[in-house]
Amino acid sequence: MTAIEKSASTVSTVSEYVQRQWGDRRTGLRYGDLELTHHQIAAGAAARAALLTELLPRGVEPHLGVLLDNTPEFPLWLSAAALAGAAVAGINPTRRGPELARDILHTECRVLVTGRVHLPLLDGLELPGVRVLVTDTEEYERLLAPYEGAKPGESTLGPVTPAGRLLLYFTSGSTGAPKAAICSQGRLAAAGEALVRQFGTGRDDVHYICMPMFHGNAVIANWAPALTAGATVALRDRFSASGFLDDVRAYGATYFTYVGRAIQYVLATPERADDREHGLRIGFGTEAGAVDADRFARRFGVRLVEGYGSSEGGAAIQRTPGTPPGAIGRPAPGGDLAVVDPSTGRECERARFDEAGRLLNGASAIGELVNRGPNPFEGYWRNASADAERRRGGWYWTGDLFFRDTEGFLYFAARADDRLRVDSENLAAAMIESILARWERVTGVAVYAVPDPVTGDQVMAALSLSGGFDPAAFAEFLSSQPDLGTKMAPRFVRVLRRLPVTATNKVHRAGLRREGFWAGEGEVWWRPPGAESYRRLSAADATGQRPGPRGVRPPTRP
Repeated sequence: MTAIEKSASTVSTVSEYVQRQWGDRRTGLRYGDLELTHHQIAAGAAARAALLTELLPRGVEPHLGVLLDNTPEFPLWLSAAALAGAAVAGINPTRRGPELARDILHTECRVLVTGRVHLPLLDGLELPGVRVLVTDTEEYERLLAPYEGAKPGESTLGPVTPAGRLLLYFTSGSTGAPKAAICSQGRLAAAGEALVRQFGTGRDDVHYICMPMFHGNAVIANWAPALTAGATVALRDRFSASGFLDDVRAYGATYFTYVGRAIQYVLATPERADDREHGLRIGFGTEAGAVDADRFARRFGVRLVEGYGSSEGGAAIQRTPGTPPGAIGRPAPGGDLAVVDPSTGRECERARFDEAGRLLNGASAIGELVNRGPNPFEGYWRNASADAERRRGGWYWTGDLFFRDTEGFLYFAARADDRLRVDSENLAAAMIESILARWERVTGVAVYAVPDPVTGDQVMAALSLSGGFDPAAFAEFLSSQPDLGTKMAPRFVRVLRRLPVTATNKVHRAGLRREGFWAGEGEVWWRPPGAESYRRLSAADATGQRPGPRGVRPPTRP
């Protein structure tokens, strides 16, 4: 039994934590000038749970969709679903047309909660059997009014158990239709408790939620530990780098979570003399990178803890004392993690490094991270093929590439579809990114593969910079990095004002890979084979570099 399973078996449900808020007159939620006590949150959740039990037809899946920014209605409906024994599907407002309708219908939502700002997204969509509630309207207030006296636990759709579904949250859909991962009441409660133990947060903390609540990070890593600890939640509609520090001060925030490029965006804001005048203690998230984490700590005096946990809950890595630079950490308690060759299922060699920190055996050390032990993955909604792909051979396959050193520390290499293989050598995109991030001009970096005209891959980097691209200075920087292997230097560099990101601030690598070096925005520079410096890529260069079927000319840049 894993640590999460043990915790879930003793703690039970999110519903119980919501009920514990009843009678607590401390501030539980802040949103601009609005403040709600914990008691008011429980009362509001109880009213919405009562309304939900009336609106949902009997005999259907108890699912509701929430198409909202981070307004108070979002956590209120999460709490209401927990009380009622229903499940919330977080609907991504960046989706459009048939894709948006598909997400709502796929998760079998019979109620959709939204706001007036998002109503245009629903225009023309066929959503049979879906009741739409618009929160910032008089009609919505009239619907809720009869239930204002409801108490938590009075209105349920059936028994509320730890195994009951609470979340249906979509994984990234950049390479196909997104999958709705299932999270039960027990797993979410256990996750919240585990993070409270890990970071020592409590009733006096303020959890700042600026990542979108339709995504698992904000709910699992931020809202859930706030709920289990009895802490205050402070909401920001949408992430704002320029508003980050002002919010932290105004709310008295002590804890926040991040994903993707959020930290880079905050670091790109102008430095201020009062950058350290706040009460923020810790940030927890993924993809900041060691360089930016160090910059953040030096500038703001705040420790960032980089973790790894697959969205579906199948594998987790924790950073422990003594974790080497560049490593994520060791497996979380209860996890039997291994790095294996996907083609054979055999464990890969342990990583070996030279004195400069270069990975010497990438071809044999980089493989897919799997969990061979029990894990809390609860499957995808109505997607048996995706379930089978994750659970091959009784193991949980993360789809992420890692390598492991002789001390057992794990290093992230890339997503499985971001593997780089240059001259028969496997390269770690994350390692190259961490090196390029050292250049003082870099404000954002993404490394990905483009096809070699003969075989394998070439390295391409998309950079956002403070100032223009200086090819000589960049080449000089690369030559001075002792841990940059001979095959790791980018052949191509795309210079962008800002890296393209998904709705959760993760770099949209699938889009960058599709554009390659022959399409898209920004300047493209390249270093021809044997050359020491970079030059602007011409149409003739691009035509000669990209492979294609005989007689077919690939797209070229002007």
